[in-house]
Amino acid sequence: MALVEARDLVKRFGSLTAVDGISFKVERGEVVGFLGPNGAGKSTAMRIISGFLEPTSGEAWIDGHNSHTDPIAARRLLGYLPEGAPAYADMSVGSFLNFIAGMHGLSKRAANDRLAELVERVHLAEVWNQRIDSLSKGFKRRVAIAQALVHDPDVLILDEPTDGLDPNQKYEMRRIISAMRAEKAIIISTHLLEEVEAVCNRAIIIAHGRILADGTPADLARRSRHHNAVRLGIAGGVDSHVRAELAALPGVAAVEPVSDGEGDGLIAFPRAGGAIVADIADLARERGWTITGLRVERGRLDDVFREVTAARPETAPTAAA
Repeated sequence: MALVEARDLVKRFGSLTAVDGISFKVERGEVVGFLGPNGAGKSTAMRIISGFLEPTSGEAWIDGHNSHTDPIAARRLLGYLPEGAPAYADMSVGSFLNFIAGMHGLSKRAANDRLAELVERVHLAEVWNQRIDSLSKGFKRRVAIAQALVHDPDVLILDEPTDGLDPNQKYEMRRIISAMRAEKAIIISTHLLEEVEAVCNRAIIIAHGRILADGTPADLARRSRHHNAVRLGIAGGVDSHVRAELAALPGVAAVEPVSDGEGDGLIAFPRAGGAIVADIADLARERGWTITGLRVERGRLDDVFREVTAARPETAPTAAA
């Protein structure tokens, strides 16, 4: 049985359709990136699955417990980091986490053992006695992650876990999430493509309240026009003759100039994602070109993201996150 299941979830606010027939499952060991533009319906869907918002129709389960008809059992198994991660600002970190442990029914001894583990895992020792309102945003997010983990839940739902963090803090938060991957089912709601590529083994793209794509980041990247594209650098620069010869290869759909950190060059796009690097290398040898760089692209998730989220559905529902 999947640890998380959403089936035909719909949420309307008057004439506004925020979530429009969403269905998916998440197994233990999966980190799923719930990816979409701002206003896609991500946070609304997460609140429904977590049991904090009633769906207009459809159902959600946490390890077989219905989030709305059996909410107490479902929430015992759930760690939830909501958008904004509210906390009692005038409490110290230690007092707040002990309070959360008590709310989950942990005994004093069990709470002490669990919090000692979390202090090490989430690196909170240096701020343990500080008031929450005195913490940096990075430490506040760590406290928010810790409160979601206090009862060692099997399911984690994290809404924008690295929102507002600097690059070092983002790296640390992603390291914490990756370390828990094997033992839990984790859903990360985000609009950051880099987040999905860094920590997720599956990505769901949502827009206008609907799921538009579902697969591993690698599988989705293969749908990009950059999948198997070849980035080519040639000594002395490139001219129109070189570009025309590359474009004449049977497997090449288009050739475009590129100027980036590697300098000036050309990028050749394949037809239907086919492999063209061998043909390009053979052509370069035949023509005696001096190659300064030759790289095959894996594909770009941002291509796929833009493609699948750009067009509005015929019914044009407006989604809210």
